[in-house]
Amino acid sequence: MVKASTQYKREHKADYGREKLDILFEDQWLIVVNKPSGMLSVPYPGSRARTAQGVLEELFRKRGTLSPRHKPLCVHRLDRDTSGVMMFALTEDAQKKIMDSWHQMVSERLYRAVAENPRGRNAEPLADSGLIDAPLAFNAHNVGFVPKADDRPRDNAPNARHSGEKASLSLYERHLSGSGKKCEFKTVPARTHWKIILRGKTHTLFELSLDTGKKNQIRAHLASKGYPLAGDENFRAATDPFHRLALHARSLVFTHPYTQALMRFEVPEPDDWAPYVQKGDPSPEVPVWQKERAQLRRSEKANHGKGQRDALPAHAERRLSRRDRAHMNFIQQGKHR
Repeated sequence: MVKASTQYKREHKADYGREKLDILFEDQWLIVVNKPSGMLSVPYPGSRARTAQGVLEELFRKRGTLSPRHKPLCVHRLDRDTSGVMMFALTEDAQKKIMDSWHQMVSERLYRAVAENPRGRNAEPLADSGLIDAPLAFNAHNVGFVPKADDRPRDNAPNARHSGEKASLSLYERHLSGSGKKCEFKTVPARTHWKIILRGKTHTLFELSLDTGKKNQIRAHLASKGYPLAGDENFRAATDPFHRLALHARSLVFTHPYTQALMRFEVPEPDDWAPYVQKGDPSPEVPVWQKERAQLRRSEKANHGKGQRDALPAHAERRLSRRDRAHMNFIQQGKHR
């Protein structure tokens, strides 16, 4: 099942599947790149999608320098739709050295993000700066979130852990505590520092740094405070002004593990982010995934009782109606995204 947002990018993004990877620095031990939005950092089982690691391997292969002793190796990751500065080790020794000393070696790692302002009567804006210290759990699709008291794994998860269904569970869903009605997600510590760069009428430009580097950490933490990132389908963003997730890894500063030189790399976020926040967008275009959901509701209403689904997009046949989803919590809804 292809997401509506993915289908939109296939049809409208000029460089879809051919995004350019810029090399910022390279020596015999490590390489620093500017990863574009839309490109995976590293491959995952079963995926044939283009990755930053794969692009570097192909480059080294063309140079004739790719070998078991010289190849790009993961030391940290950026989400697929997050752009910005990231680093790969080029030898196994360098990979171990970097990963073992990451928190001592890296002195600055800053992100910029455009988030929607909180909505509703009880919406409270964040202070100019602060810390979000909230553990993360993960739903059935490995989407990180800040769990509420009533968030629970899917009903059959505890039994599936001890049956042949275990392979169908996500990595995080296999790690549960308790059993039966007391079954809960295990959480992981997550701490995000924020500073507001620019406040607008409808959006806010944030600068963020991480004490911990968990999957979806910034997205989940800001969403839990009522600030979903623009373009973030997983966290119910209502706007998609840039047709991409508005999250960018702006800077990376570290001490070189071999030369001890202080290395600083900075790639500013897209030029149109700050002007958009400053101007505000009182009548934003409806995100493509919300248009699809509206189409589904109209189609289901028109075909109610007829047993027909001809009007539905092929990739949306198994999606639930809004009525069906209304009583579900975040975990249950994760199975139907």
